[in-house]
Amino acid sequence: MKQIPRISDSEWEVLSILWKQAPLTAAQVYEALADKDWKLSTVRTFLARLQQKGVVDCTETGEAKGYFPVLSREECVQEASQSFLDRVFEGATSALLVHFAKSKRLSARDVAELEAILNQKRKEKE
Repeated sequence: MKQIPRISDSEWEVLSILWKQAPLTAAQVYEALADKDWKLSTVRTFLARLQQKGVVDCTETGEAKGYFPVLSREECVQEASQSFLDRVFEGATSALLVHFAKSKRLSARDVAELEAILNQKRKEKE
């Protein structure tokens, strides 16, 4: 399994844009994040950091670089989830599930999805 580096909250925002559409130039990512009070240089810094971490790469065409994700959203979410679980709940999946089930309002669809997952896990144990 490949090592996935820690991704900051701001880097997640940049990555989310690239996962939706890539390749994009730094200016295009900046435009997509217009609601942020960031400068273009800030976006370029985040892209450079993500590139150093091996999370994004770029192609150079003419004057502009086109950035694209190297890792999928699923890979990054898996790593971030595991890191959160280990840090906050000492790796105890049940504690995390109980916490969220008790503290958040769940729709009927959410409950049905959780029940289906639990039923599948029970079948796997048998």
